[in-house]
Amino acid sequence: MLCDICKKKEAKVFFTEVVEGGTKKINLCEACSKEKGVEDPTTFALADLLLGLGASQELVQGAEGAQTKCPHCGFSHADFKKTGRFGCAECYKTFGEGLENLLKSMHKGTRHAGKTPQAFQQNRDAAEKLKALEKKLSQAVAGEDYEQAARLRDEIKAAKQKLNAVAAT
Repeated sequence: MLCDICKKKEAKVFFTEVVEGGTKKINLCEACSKEKGVEDPTTFALADLLLGLGASQELVQGAEGAQTKCPHCGFSHADFKKTGRFGCAECYKTFGEGLENLLKSMHKGTRHAGKTPQAFQQNRDAAEKLKALEKKLSQAVAGEDYEQAARLRDEIKAAKQKLNAVAAT
């Protein structure tokens, strides 16, 4: 099994943390465990490693120290570090300054893009193709290229039929 941090060396140190009935597991090679300061498992917080030691400390600095608490739920940075979760939506505003860097280190970005249903994507692609064809048609007419305009007109007609067929399903 490879190390979860460097993904190159064989894992020798294994951590499992049970939080609210769920488990979090992390596997480390010897070099990464020493680099992260994992020498005594009893003093090590798995949340620190999962969130990145530097990133969670940035959150503390961004929130002006561990004493800052959410005005809505009373959740502190220490509570976040312990559970790996915030207490309410207001926590994101309270601890927001350091949160962006933390999220960037955990994910590809800070904005969720999500997925698009296939039928919707096909409909959107067909509509975009239709707009592009109509633009080319107007350019062909303006340039007095009537043969090209006739071909584009036929393509537009076929694209509209396809769009209507997709919309009907």
